[in-house]
Amino acid sequence: MENIYRFSVQLIDGETLPLKLLQGRPVLIVNLASKCSFSVQLSALEKLYQKYRSQGLEILAFPCNQFGRHEPLEGEMLREYYRGQVKVSFPLCQKTLVNGPDAHPLFNYLKAHTRGIAQNRAIKWNFTKFLVNSEGQMVARYAPRTKPESLHTAIEGLLTYENRPVQFAKL
Repeated sequence: MENIYRFSVQLIDGETLPLKLLQGRPVLIVNLASKCSFSVQLSALEKLYQKYRSQGLEILAFPCNQFGRHEPLEGEMLREYYRGQVKVSFPLCQKTLVNGPDAHPLFNYLKAHTRGIAQNRAIKWNFTKFLVNSEGQMVARYAPRTKPESLHTAIEGLLTYENRPVQFAKL
């Protein structure tokens, strides 16, 4: 069965994260942008992470400038905004394309494995969320308007208390 474990992503500090390191953990993947009106969801995402990280949840955030040019920040400014101003502690990846011919293969996989009406559809805006189970398979895709607070039940259904958080070298 296909899963996300064949992909690697680049973290904001340049470190490569092979997603196979997340085996056995549910993952919430979200494309985000600092200047988007949905960026108010960042604190709710951080609350989810703080609540469920010890039970295995990982959140991977991908800044993206494809929608309304809402992610103008680069490099250290990008890191400072998310780590310093907003204070998110979940893994932050480098700026990533989620649509088009140069889209990251992870997002092509997520779009292709979305069930139902959104299957294979392009991501339409910032803060689209993808929930992946502990076997690395797509479980659900959520629209940008879906508030992170509404994901508690779905996340709790995927958690196992034996999971331990992943320790990244440089965050």
